Amino acid sequence: MTPQDLGRYLATLVGQRVRQAVMIWGPPGVGKSAIVAQTVARHGIDVVDVRLSQLAPTDLRGLPVPGDGVSRWLPPEFLPRGGAGVLFLDELNMAPPTMQGVAQQLILDRRVGSYVLPDDWFVWAAGNRKEDRASVYEMPAPLANRFIHLEVEPDLESFTRYAMEAGVHERIIAFLAFRPQLLHNADTRRPAWPSPRSWEMASRLLVAGLDIAPAVGEAAAGELDAFTAVYESLPDLDKILAGDGAGLRWPAEPSARYALTLGLALRADDAERALRAMRWMADQASPEWVQLYVADVTAHLRGTGQLGALAALARDDDTFRRFVADYARLTGHGAPDA
Repeated sequence: MTPQDLGRYLATLVGQRVRQAVMIWGPPGVGKSAIVAQTVARHGIDVVDVRLSQLAPTDLRGLPVPGDGVSRWLPPEFLPRGGAGVLFLDELNMAPPTMQGVAQQLILDRRVGSYVLPDDWFVWAAGNRKEDRASVYEMPAPLANRFIHLEVEPDLESFTRYAMEAGVHERIIAFLAFRPQLLHNADTRRPAWPSPRSWEMASRLLVAGLDIAPAVGEAAAGELDAFTAVYESLPDLDKILAGDGAGLRWPAEPSARYALTLGLALRADDAERALRAMRWMADQASPEWVQLYVADVTAHLRGTGQLGALAALARDDDTFRRFVADYARLTGHGAPDA
């Protein structure tokens, strides 16, 4: 499933109070932990992130202490005592079998030693796959059979939507739209390679004026440098967004077209600017590019709360109606959601 699919699935589990244990599988850097964090944040619940690979069995079961002639387990302080949330066992299969065995009781019975997990807490886990060449242990069959297993793969659309909300540098978003193969391109021979996680790291380096090769590798960084030259030669985006782009022309190079389309969508910070850019696109570009712009600006304005205003403006706009007709002829469907 895509990261967007995973987010919706987890949100449904929380919304419907389905407390079945979940195991999330996927390659390194795809965003498993980030999706869990986003899900709990949107539902206003807590999360306790436990890395079992860094614990000893007594760290989870607790320490035996004497009392009334018998020993009792004193549970660790990091386990939740009340409220509602997700107990997230990240990198579960990096833990040795003895540690996974201790966790099995917590996952199956929602208790370990004398500790009992509160009713309003979910147990979710995540891990990498053997084919990702991660240092993982085989998950015991009895433990695996306790989980719902969800496998997530890199997906450009999911990353683009997330990146727009997270403020990832627009140049990186536009570049990956042009070179989607570089969204996730694992190279286990080198320490730095492209992934959704490392592109987000690269964005911070780019903002700081630093080389991004230490985050995504030399090859990907070199391609972004070449794309930057294209990006800097684009028509004036602010003029187009202000409605003054009559003398500006649609570029011929595909890379420049991707850069221009994404750049306009990301800089359209209100409904009026978004509609002006769409009018310019409709006059200059084919319906496929206008469709791409509408999809991206819709996602962007949904995140800023301006989508309703755009829909209201576009409803009575002749250019938008013409785009709807062109899109219907092109695809045999109605207009994309606005």
